[in-house]
This record gives sequence, C-alpha cells and structure tokens, in this order.
Amino acid sequence: MGGLLLVGCGKMGGAMLDGWLARGLAATDIVVAEPVEALRPGKPGLRTVSSSAEVSQRPDIVVLAVKPQSMDEVLPDLRRFADQGAVFLSIAAGKTLTYFAGHLGAGAKMVRSMPNTPAAVRQGITVATASPGVSAAERQRCHDLLEAVGQVLWVEDEALLDPVTALSGSGPAYVFLLVEAMAAAGAKLGLAPDMAMQLARATVAGSGELLRQSSEPAGQLRVNVTSPGGTTAEALKVLMASDGIQPVFDRALAAASRRSKELAG
Repeated sequence: MGGLLLVGCGKMGGAMLDGWLARGLAATDIVVAEPVEALRPGKPGLRTVSSSAEVSQRPDIVVLAVKPQSMDEVLPDLRRFADQGAVFLSIAAGKTLTYFAGHLGAGAKMVRSMPNTPAAVRQGITVATASPGVSAAERQRCHDLLEAVGQVLWVEDEALLDPVTALSGSGPAYVFLLVEAMAAAGAKLGLAPDMAMQLARATVAGSGELLRQSSEPAGQLRVNVTSPGGTTAEALKVLMASDGIQPVFDRALAAASRRSKELAG
C-alpha cells in the first residue's frame, strides 16, 4: 500500500498534478487513471492507466477529479480501496459526504472540497470538509495536496459549502462578467471595443494582483484610489447606492447557493 491515485486528469486534475510535482511529490508515488488517452500526462516516472481497475495496490489517498456526472461510473471499482482504509479527496461540485457514503460505504474516510478555476494557474482557493473518520494527519495530507493549487480553508459544517460554491466556486464567472460589463460601458462612451476590452482586462487583472500582494483590506484599497470629489467617487456613488451593486450580488449569491443545495439533493 502507499502513494496517491488521481482519478481524472482534465484541467483541474492536471493542474493539481503539476502542483504536486512542483512541490516535490515524487512522480513514482502517483498513479493517474484517465480514460482519455490524450489527457494522460507523459511525465517521467509517472504511471498512467485507463481505469482504476488496472490498479491493484491500495493507495493512501484517492483524489477524485472527474466531472460530477461521471462519478457514478468510477466509484464502484474504488470501493475496494475505501474498504481497505484509503482516504478519498473529492473536488467534484455537488457530491456530498452522504452521496459518497452511499457509494463507498458508511465508514469511508472522505474529504469533500470546493476549489475554483484559478487553481489552473495555482491561484485558486479551496474550501474543504471531512467526514468523522478522517484523522488529523489525513486531513493535513489532503490540505497539503489542495494547497498545491492555492489557498485552503476548512469548515466543519458541510452545509456551508453551498454559500462557498456561490461565492468562490462560481465567483470567477462574476469577475469575468465584470470585465465584459466594464468594456461594454467603455465602448458606449466612444472607446474602440478592442481597446475597451484590453483596458478592462488589464485593470481587473492588475487590481487582483494588487489585492493579492497587499496586506490592506479591500475596502481600504478602494479608499486609496478614491479622491474626494473626483471621478472615482462619482462612479462609486452609483455603484454603492442602495440600488447599486450590493443588492444585485446579494440576490445573485443567494440564487447560486440555493441552486447548489438543490443539485446536491
């Protein structure tokens, strides 16, 4: 027994694999099960198979990185590893601890996590929760694996993963929409659409990096760029009005959280 089995090596699984290797995890300690030949990584020392059925030795940790709709297909073969005490780490949206207990057994050691797409460039943030049987050491091992693609937070209450999904899981789409909206507004003021988009992209990307590097809270960074009576202040009067951006985000995240709960069944 030993090592790690990665089931699924698409964008997120591939990003995690690259992060693990960059952090010093030996390729010889990893097996990748990926049915699509084009997605199987050709890295020295790394064993790849088309199905977990080809893996006989029980891994310490099984990372489930397949799409949620494919989970029913891959779990039956993996139950043998759950029965032998392997820890399972899932990054599949909407698949609950109860769901995994139903497929892997009530005693399966399970960590459910919700990453987001910036993990693809190792700038993601993931929130995780664990079933009762997961030890502190096993939880730390999962934390280290998830941390290879960004920050990691933990919650004890699994129900909190619904608002987490609404905020950080779906959040990148809101930021991309913000870029689209800023560019469209700029074009309406007379800028060439291509130039407006370039300005919006660079502004949001640069602001994000400034936020990442700064120790100041977002509110203070906003104040720092807002001169009294200036252009930014005038725009913020609209955005921060009672019918501005906050109530729109309140409704949007509530809708997403509600849908996350519905999808989890």
